[in-house]
Amino acid sequence: MATPIESRVDLAALPKEERLARMRHSAAHVLAEAMLELFPDAELGIGPPIDTGFYYDFRLPRSLTPEDLAWLENRMRESVARKLPFQMASISRDEALERWKNQPFKLDLLRDLEDGAITQCTHGSFTDLCKGGHVNHTGEIGAFKLTSVAGAYWRGSEKNPQLQRVYGALFETEEELDEYQRQLEEARRRDHRRIGKELKIFELFDETGPGHVVWLPNGATIRRELQRWMEDLELDRGYRHVVTPNVSKRQLYVKSGHWDHFHDAMYPVMEREGEEYVLRPMNCPSHIMVFASELHSYREFPIRIAEFGNMHRWEKSGQVTGMSRVRIMTLNDAHIFCTGPEMVEAEVEGVLQLMEHAYGVLGLQNYRYRLSLGDPDDKEKYVDNPEMWEKGEALLRRVLDRLGLDYFPAKGEAAFYGPKIDVQFMTAQGKEETLATIQVDFHFPRQFGLEYIGEDGSRRQPIIVHRGIISTMERMVALLIEEYEGNFPLWLAPTQAVVIPIADRHHAYARDVAAALRAHRLRVEVDDRNERMNAKIRDAQLMKVPYMLIVGDREAEARAVSLRVRGEGDHGSVPLGAVVERLRSERDGRVLGPGVHPATPAPRLGD
Repeated sequence: MATPIESRVDLAALPKEERLARMRHSAAHVLAEAMLELFPDAELGIGPPIDTGFYYDFRLPRSLTPEDLAWLENRMRESVARKLPFQMASISRDEALERWKNQPFKLDLLRDLEDGAITQCTHGSFTDLCKGGHVNHTGEIGAFKLTSVAGAYWRGSEKNPQLQRVYGALFETEEELDEYQRQLEEARRRDHRRIGKELKIFELFDETGPGHVVWLPNGATIRRELQRWMEDLELDRGYRHVVTPNVSKRQLYVKSGHWDHFHDAMYPVMEREGEEYVLRPMNCPSHIMVFASELHSYREFPIRIAEFGNMHRWEKSGQVTGMSRVRIMTLNDAHIFCTGPEMVEAEVEGVLQLMEHAYGVLGLQNYRYRLSLGDPDDKEKYVDNPEMWEKGEALLRRVLDRLGLDYFPAKGEAAFYGPKIDVQFMTAQGKEETLATIQVDFHFPRQFGLEYIGEDGSRRQPIIVHRGIISTMERMVALLIEEYEGNFPLWLAPTQAVVIPIADRHHAYARDVAAALRAHRLRVEVDDRNERMNAKIRDAQLMKVPYMLIVGDREAEARAVSLRVRGEGDHGSVPLGAVVERLRSERDGRVLGPGVHPATPAPRLGD
């Protein structure tokens, strides 16, 4: 016999975050109620609140259609209008097993619940297994809209059945919901997967597998320019670049601890000639081997080892997406070996300054700093060395405080071997991604027995700073596509200018114009297709080329071009020498230039 539980709440007195969580959880129940009317044999999964709304997982006899979502939403609104009370009750295990005997996923959940701790929630004729956290009645659910359907494995494991996950957006007011939908439309407009395909930047082929990015010529150009620029910045700051193998013996990662902590996310072991090899998930063990290849003197420090190194991680197929989450990635990685805490602090400060410079050039503003901490109670996830954690966390706090940077702590977000500063960027998709990361590491030097010769001639143990500035090339280019909406600044644009001859007799001069630009290593194409001039201009605009140089009789005679600039329009006739100088200056200065409008940033911490 179900025993009622008093669950009435003064909704207005709650913080907004909790009110929204209750509304969203309640809406998930109303969605499940509607789904059972549409499909009486539907098997119910779970339906939690999420940051922007809610979802519920179902196993259904067929795939849902847009028409189904419209029907479900209308049915939900009927329940809202009826103001049906939500009533919590406790229930015995036997009663629960009988009630949900035809719901296999609910039975699976019940295995984890002890008798006496099982509760349910009822509104109208619908009852769900539930821990609670609802509004008082369906009329208190806010403004909502069902938005999409996606696949999801039960309990997140590909070994389990795949369900259909119905997503809904929910906010307190219609105005907030409208603003969210406007942001969604903006995100769709800037989606790197669509723009990347249209601009021929990258592809993903079934034959190469999910999460394995193929960089097309345009994308390879963007990647090359970013890498050259970052390598030059690093060389100016005393980094030495290495190239290390993508494959190493498994034992290397056993020694580092990555095998214990990450082997489930690594590619399968390869066995040859009695040895076990793996594709590397991290670059740090390789750089540690470079450091350990010779005995260093204190006079050599800091020793900065850098590499654009490939990493391989077996992300679940349902989690890979475009270039932002992949299985093979190239990290702008570096490891700085230091003699003591003072040097570590100076190097961390230098990394932050380099990062701020790089993001300034790229026009990135919408980021904040997170101090990612360990969890002393989690001995399985984190190295058990309280003194080490205390020293590392205090060191990073000192640097952030000295620089006057606002930051927020996040328990349980550290690397398994040490705390870190993460730079959290809010993307045009409305998701927070980690770009730069700076980790202080007392653990690996001890784990690998690293030593150097101190000033007094004794053997001492170094400290390592792990750092990435522009994240992985895949994630950074995905982010830049969305930030610029494909309108890359001149120095990154795959094609920086296109010369458009008006008629066939102008082809020779068009090639002369292109040669003048190429002499300054500018990337230029001549569009000599048998197409109308307006069609060529339209195609260049669709490919978001920064400059169009149109040439005809008058331009050839004056050794000039009719200049059209992305985002500015027609500039009329301009001498060729002036155009070359403009493009060369804009490229060398790495200015954002005309037509480049990064996504509007939200207020940053510290602004």
